[in-house]
Amino acid sequence: MIGLVQNFGSSTGLGALGLSASAFVIQLITFVIALLILRKWAFKPIMKVLNERREAIEKGVSLGEQMQKEKDELEAKVNHTLTQTRQKADKILSDASATARQMVHEAEDQARVKAEVIIKDAADRGLLETKRAWRKLEGQLTGLVTDATEAVIGEKVDSSKDSELINRALKEQIKT
Repeated sequence: MIGLVQNFGSSTGLGALGLSASAFVIQLITFVIALLILRKWAFKPIMKVLNERREAIEKGVSLGEQMQKEKDELEAKVNHTLTQTRQKADKILSDASATARQMVHEAEDQARVKAEVIIKDAADRGLLETKRAWRKLEGQLTGLVTDATEAVIGEKVDSSKDSELINRALKEQIKT
């Protein structure tokens, strides 16, 4: 080693560059001591912190992937539930529409039946009123015919003769 140190100090080789062998050795020993100190007290804690951070980042990425997967599954469930809900709502709406149509038809049928009953009752009342009017007219006509007959004949006609004359006159009136 001394031969190497002497070569360093000569004016040829490294000595010509201005390097001293003793300074180089001291610097090399200082570097090795600093390296050992840093390795023991600095590099291990720094590496430990870096490893912990790397593990935390990996956990975060893993958690993010898991959360994305859960989000996708949740979205699929929500979409499925929405589809089912829409189908149920559509069925309820169509059932309600069918029920409403049926109720309208039933109400129309009931109204038609009531209208027919009202029309029939009105027709029956009209027929009854017509019959009453005819009877009243017959009575008045009988009185007029009796009065006319008495005026023409000049004598009172009895009820049987009176009825016969009235019936004959009514028949003639109806034919015309």
